[in-house]
Amino acid sequence: MSRIILGVVIGLALGAAGAMILVNYPEVTNFLRLSEAEQEPEAQAEKSFVQRESNGQTVVKLDPNEQRLIGLKVAPLQAAQAPSEVKGFGRVLDPAPLAALVTEGATARAALQASTKEYERVKTLFEQNQNASAKAFETAEAAMNKDRVAAESVQLRLLAGWGKEIAPRQDLPAFVSSLAARQAALIRADLPLGDQPKTRPVDGRVAPVGMPESVIEAQVLGLAPTTDPQTQTEGYLLLAKAASLAPGAALVAYLAVPGPARSGVIVPREAVLRHEGGTYVYLQKDDAFQRQAVILERPLGNGWFSPVVAGNPSSLQPQEKVVVVGAQQLLSEELKGQGGEEE
Repeated sequence: MSRIILGVVIGLALGAAGAMILVNYPEVTNFLRLSEAEQEPEAQAEKSFVQRESNGQTVVKLDPNEQRLIGLKVAPLQAAQAPSEVKGFGRVLDPAPLAALVTEGATARAALQASTKEYERVKTLFEQNQNASAKAFETAEAAMNKDRVAAESVQLRLLAGWGKEIAPRQDLPAFVSSLAARQAALIRADLPLGDQPKTRPVDGRVAPVGMPESVIEAQVLGLAPTTDPQTQTEGYLLLAKAASLAPGAALVAYLAVPGPARSGVIVPREAVLRHEGGTYVYLQKDDAFQRQAVILERPLGNGWFSPVVAGNPSSLQPQEKVVVVGAQQLLSEELKGQGGEEE
């Protein structure tokens, strides 16, 4: 009997000691729980929505309920026509050198006007033999000729540096004032070698580099007077009525040229994804969504013009449906399913 009582006492003591260890040393409890978890079967792998089609294309498949859960929306591509045009790069010209020449020209013309009047006065006196010597007449004539040469020199420098579209303008002082006040911007646009149009562009559009959607209409004034020393191409002078273009700003230029209109589609701006230097959209095909590279040729007010290229099966077609809400979630899901991470 005493042995039984002793065993009960020992058991109670051991139980109390164990309880104290679990209370005072929680890491022991965590270790025991971890050991139990390791003995449980592994959790079921997370469902993947990414599949590979028989043609090797990767798609993201979502049933209608899953599409509603992430708020996915699609829209059909609208057909569009775009005029023929060539793309180049340009910069906003600094009007300060032009302003300096215009000021110098005004000063030279004022001096010429004064010296011409003095010459006429001395000439009249000399011819009438009234207090005007031959030397005074020659001096007045030389001063007038000097001022005439100075005025002509300014005009020649204007023509050589700024071209026949600007130098002879009757409103040149007002034109320069608008440039200096940034009410307008004078732009030089250069086209790549081989893309020079056979006829003068009829109009143009420009957009800051890095901001292709901020399109500004521009008037084509004519050929630039000089060849670009780096590209060795002839450029065009454009005038844009925009206060946002500061001198020196780099631009993308689109110059419209005579030719047939080209067919394409309007890609909504919200449908465009940029990933690893490329531009993409997600096309809907039943319950599958496939990422496809897209050519964004020119910005429009409501999106981008993408040309329909004959014989190219990857070019977008009118009425194809693209994702306009939720495209970023599809890209994240696709990259996750491929073992990658979205950048």
